[in-house]
Amino acid sequence: MQTLLAGDCIAGMKTLPDGCVHTCITSPPYFGLRDYGHEDQIGLEETPEQFVSRLVEVFREVRRVLRDDGTLWLNLGDSYSGAAAGKRTGGNLAEWKNGGRRNPDVGETGHKKPGQSKQLLGIPWRVAFALQADGWYLRQDIIWSKPNPMPESVKDRCTKAHEYIFLFSKSPRYFFDHEAIKEDAVGQASGNLARKSRPSQSSLGRGDQKGSVPWEGGSLRSRRSVWTVTTKPFKGAHFATFPPDLIEPCVMAGAPERCCSACGAPQERVVEKTTSFWGGSGRAGRTAEDVNASGKWAGQQYGKNLKLGPLVTSETVGWRPTCVCDAGAPVGGTVLDPFFGAGTTGLVAQMNNRSWIGCELNPKYVEMARGRLGMPPSFARELEGLLG
Repeated sequence: MQTLLAGDCIAGMKTLPDGCVHTCITSPPYFGLRDYGHEDQIGLEETPEQFVSRLVEVFREVRRVLRDDGTLWLNLGDSYSGAAAGKRTGGNLAEWKNGGRRNPDVGETGHKKPGQSKQLLGIPWRVAFALQADGWYLRQDIIWSKPNPMPESVKDRCTKAHEYIFLFSKSPRYFFDHEAIKEDAVGQASGNLARKSRPSQSSLGRGDQKGSVPWEGGSLRSRRSVWTVTTKPFKGAHFATFPPDLIEPCVMAGAPERCCSACGAPQERVVEKTTSFWGGSGRAGRTAEDVNASGKWAGQQYGKNLKLGPLVTSETVGWRPTCVCDAGAPVGGTVLDPFFGAGTTGLVAQMNNRSWIGCELNPKYVEMARGRLGMPPSFARELEGLLG
């Protein structure tokens, strides 16, 4: 299913049935930053409280269309009070995120944000706590670390190089495929993995770790809560595109790879785990093979009898239905983005064999998303026709 709803996102979601999506992944307009040229847009409210209130209304409707085991992944950046909205020291944000090209379709708001000058408004956490108070379960704050942040000329604080992704759930127990987003046990997360190595035997014998030899493992660990993802320019008019590498782990963890085509219940992975140890020459003590055979770890040892481990690897060997529908071939889960923009969320969902539903207010971005996703105009359902 690929559905693009053109118009107000709340009105669009009201046309959807209860509990029809597995996860919502979205990045709303930031408070007071940009004028997207539509009178009903979110982000130009007079106060942070009004902005937060409008987002609570949007995500209240998201919660209705979300399955009881569903999740919400919300990306939000912060704002400072006092400065004219849309202006930042160190360059124009629209030009920076659009690869240095000025965007004629997105303008500066031209008014100052409320509050005492130079105050960090804390918008992401205000929204997070408001959603929590409205019934959402706030499960985690994930840090989006940017290796290439927007330059700033400020001299009384650090250059901003991170944003938040908040993970919410509708219920205490929910679907989260942690196996799908595991990362290497050695190295950095989010695709920038270092060369896997282990300390050499001689260096450990000396009490240092300067030497290294190739690591023969493949051990994975649960993904950490700091994701290092570079921003990428987009040639289209919508400069603030969601980086695909930031969206992909949200899609993989939040939307099941396989679910029932009738009721949407996710299938469970059947995972087989293997524990192994990396050992030395065996000239003294027990070798790695001995340890593996006994199933016990002999403890920390050095020199030519070095053993490293345990190394735990996991492999998906099958899938287990969680319903009794017996509806035939399973399908991928469904992803919702109520602030669809140029359609990057849909693009990533499509690439990973998931269905998607997007809502977009600005007609220019609707056309842009159609083009990126290879959709003919008839695929976008105009709300005026649906509701009239």
